Amino acid sequence: MNFDFSEEQKLLQNTAKDFLAEHSSLAHVREIFEADEGYSKPLWKSVAELGWLGVAIPEEYGGAGYGYLELAMIAGEIGQALAPIPFGSTVYLAAEAIAREGSDDQKNRYLTGIAAGDLIGSLATTEKIGSLTEKSVSTTFADGKLSGTKLPVADGDVADFAIVLAREGDGLSLAIVDLTGAGVERTRLDSLDPTRPQARLVFQDAPATRLGAAGQGWTITQNVLTRAAALMAFEQLGSADRAFQITFDFMMNRFAFGRPIASFQALKHRMADHYANRELARSNCYWAAWALENEAEELPVAAASAKISASDAFDQMAIDMIQMHGGVGYTWEYDCHLFYRRARVLSHTLGTTDEWREKLVTHLIEEAA
Repeated sequence: MNFDFSEEQKLLQNTAKDFLAEHSSLAHVREIFEADEGYSKPLWKSVAELGWLGVAIPEEYGGAGYGYLELAMIAGEIGQALAPIPFGSTVYLAAEAIAREGSDDQKNRYLTGIAAGDLIGSLATTEKIGSLTEKSVSTTFADGKLSGTKLPVADGDVADFAIVLAREGDGLSLAIVDLTGAGVERTRLDSLDPTRPQARLVFQDAPATRLGAAGQGWTITQNVLTRAAALMAFEQLGSADRAFQITFDFMMNRFAFGRPIASFQALKHRMADHYANRELARSNCYWAAWALENEAEELPVAAASAKISASDAFDQMAIDMIQMHGGVGYTWEYDCHLFYRRARVLSHTLGTTDEWREKLVTHLIEEAA
């Protein structure tokens, strides 16, 4: 049995790596960070032209018609580059929800727009800082009108539309709302990583259309979050790999007492731990990608395992990246803080790591019952 990617998939990965190395350097990430633009518009258009936004979108809607393995590989390279684009919100969440639950008209409008790079989407679920539960949702959807407040919404200030979890009657439903239309007020929130902006969305009888069946919003949302977790884990793993390599190169070229600091036993042990953490995350990510591609029953367990291990690997690597750079690791001139900021934001995107641990335990108990 071959567990490796195909030559065609590796070619796609190498093409993505080369492109991002040229067009999304860490210097470019800094420019977007300091300009407080939220994302790189030229880079967004470029990845659309390359077909990345439509990798998993069917060809009939302007997509490339590949699959989730290819999308996972691109996600890893986006993580490596810390690419400042709303890729996750649009592709992992919005496009996935519409592709699975949307009507023909919704697919024609939104999936075609996403694949072309003309639309940016987001998923708005939470209404306060804390865990998302069915009881925590107070936003309402009735008679085609949406009212309530959502925060924080990832990329909500730059998105063209949002898929909103709202209360409809006695249940929860999803509704698509135009964020540039009437009845919508957007406010950018302070974010630890300005290249992953957050927003508060306030709806006052904003026109909206239901996505999926009425009363099925919670089930659909949990399914979409699970599928997105498998892809987000690849992005986190890619970032952890890049942080590891930058730290290794620095340690090999920084000398103390006449030898590279990488030769000191205490630092070697810590780097060995980070290597093991990343390899554990990589195995879980590959499992999750396989489960996602094949619609396997173990996807909930595989996705949770991947998200947990990738979050832990990236978080711990980002912290030690700063420490192993010594005093300069805390300065603005070095890139360590870019990785730390991204690690902290992604570890809370789609839910906290503790929440995913709770989901994993719940799934394992249900399987054992």
